[in-house]
Amino acid sequence: MAQYKLEPAGPPPSDLPPAIAETLQKDGSKVVGGGGKVVCEIWFRSEAPSGGSSTEEGVDIPTIPYGAFLGVLRFTERGEDRRGQGVQPGLYTLRYSLHPVNGDHLGVAYQRDFVVLTPVAEDKDVTAAVEEEPLMNMGRKASGTPHPAVMSIWRSRQDSIPSIQQDGDHDWVLHTKLGDLPLAIVVVGRAEG
Repeated sequence: MAQYKLEPAGPPPSDLPPAIAETLQKDGSKVVGGGGKVVCEIWFRSEAPSGGSSTEEGVDIPTIPYGAFLGVLRFTERGEDRRGQGVQPGLYTLRYSLHPVNGDHLGVAYQRDFVVLTPVAEDKDVTAAVEEEPLMNMGRKASGTPHPAVMSIWRSRQDSIPSIQQDGDHDWVLHTKLGDLPLAIVVVGRAEG
């Protein structure tokens, strides 16, 4: 089984639009696998978005508004989302969403929270929340399939932040902060449901 480690990623990429870069933490997280291969780099916002008030069942981070911009992820090589869909190398914004309660997502996670990956070039206004259908369409551009590219997230309950830890047999979870909010995101692993 591959082992993963966490390294500093340095400042946000210089090719990000200034309106995005200025919202991000000064130092990101780099997830490195066997042989020194970079899995991904992530920069979260320096302040967590607020204004959400979800009371829906299965929502672990109800304070974040649907469609809010949370950060940026870079795949330096072809990556994978939580569904195992291939994602091309590049920069992607991370937008908060909830998987629908329609029977199609049973068993994918204990919580409904996830992020949708959207190509940076498609995400024009990081100060505004994006509604569901436009967000799903932007996420489909990241995956190149009928299902948007997604990653599972929840409120971290770890004391050691930042860190990367194995969860179960196959998942590797980055524990970090989104502003002051402790956050966990599955950076390696596929949903089995």
